[in-house]
Formats: sequence, structure tokens, C-alpha cells
Amino acid sequence: MSRATMLLVEDDPALAELVSWNFRREDFEVRHTADGEEAMLMAQEAAPDIVLLDWMIEGGISGLEVCRRLRRQTATQNVPIIMLTARGEEEDRVRGLETGADDYVTKPFSPRELIARVNAVLRRVRPGLAGESLTYGDLEMDTVGHKVKRGGDTVALGPTEFRLLKHFLEHPGWVFSRERLLDAVWGHDSDIEARTVDVHIRRLRKAINVGDRPDIIRTVRSAGYALDAG
Repeated sequence: MSRATMLLVEDDPALAELVSWNFRREDFEVRHTADGEEAMLMAQEAAPDIVLLDWMIEGGISGLEVCRRLRRQTATQNVPIIMLTARGEEEDRVRGLETGADDYVTKPFSPRELIARVNAVLRRVRPGLAGESLTYGDLEMDTVGHKVKRGGDTVALGPTEFRLLKHFLEHPGWVFSRERLLDAVWGHDSDIEARTVDVHIRRLRKAINVGDRPDIIRTVRSAGYALDAG
């Protein structure tokens, strides 16, 4: 699954840093600018998957005008746009939506709320980027409902095995060393020993290979592990 790309247009440095940090934690690729004209150029160079756009950009063109222009251009006319603004009046919300915004979040907001709103919009317009379902062969993961099935049968996984399998499903065929899996699944600050990965791989294999199903986790000698049906 490819990473979702976000263009953040926000002239409050502290807020921009907060939003960028939170969405990068959610595995978004975030590009940021505080300038409306630059935002148009960045969107033309590489259309993002979603735009977070501040209504009240200081100087240059307004956020509302950026929204209007993005909707006029072929490359960006279908890119979802969420307006960020301190304006809470219904008339202003309607203006934003009539200009082409897909949603509207009033400041102050919590990062959790904003992430939920962004994912909701992506689910509507680009389901693949919302990461609801990951599949490989007869294996299927519902990342929202935290459910896994193989061949239609429910697979019971602990939280760590779920995260481990999710990482494999997002990178099928890639070979990951124990160290890279520790970073991806347990985090960079983890004190867990690399051999712990082996224990969780065994648990994961036992769970998803039940009923004599083929083992789809390949051990690569001196290298690590991969999700690979062979």
C-alpha cells in the first residue's frame, strides 16, 4: 500500500509543525507551505492525495481562492480538500463547501479529530489510501475493525502479531531484518532484543497457517523474513 501524500497550506508555524508531526506518525508524506501561490505550484508539480488548507492565509491569495483554483485545474480538480479555519459561522462553512471543499474543520481542533476527518474523506474518495483492507492471496486484514481472515476463516491474533502482519501486508515480498522489524513494529526506542522477533514470527505463523495451510512467511537465511507465497 502506498503512502498517502498530503499538501498542508498553513501559515501558523506551530500549528503546521503539530499537524505535520501527527500525520507523519500516521505514515502520511506531508509537504508544507505557508503561501497560497506556492501551494498552487506544488500541487501542479505533483498532485497530492489530500489538501489541508487554511482559510486565512496571510498575504497573497486566500485559502478560498486556492481552493477555487485547485478545482479549476484538471490535475487537481478531484483532489479532496479540507479547509482549516477559525471561522465557525454557518455562512462561511457553506461558502467553503460551495467553493469546492470536501470538509471543514474549525480551529481549535484535536489532532485525533483531524486525522479521523482526513481518513473519512479518503475513505469516501480513495478507499485504497484509507487503508481499511489489506490482502495477500487468501489472507485479508481489516485494519479498522482489527480483524484477520484466511480463506474466509477468522484468525485470532494478539496486538503485536497484528502489527507485524500489517507491516508485512503493506510490503509483500520485501525482506525485513529483525532490526528493521523491531523499528517498524515496536518502535525506534524499543529495548526489546532482536530474538524476540523470532518468537512473534512463530506465533504469527502458528495462527495464520492453521489447518495445514501453506506457510506464507518466508525465512531468508542471514537476512530476515518476508511475506512471500513462493
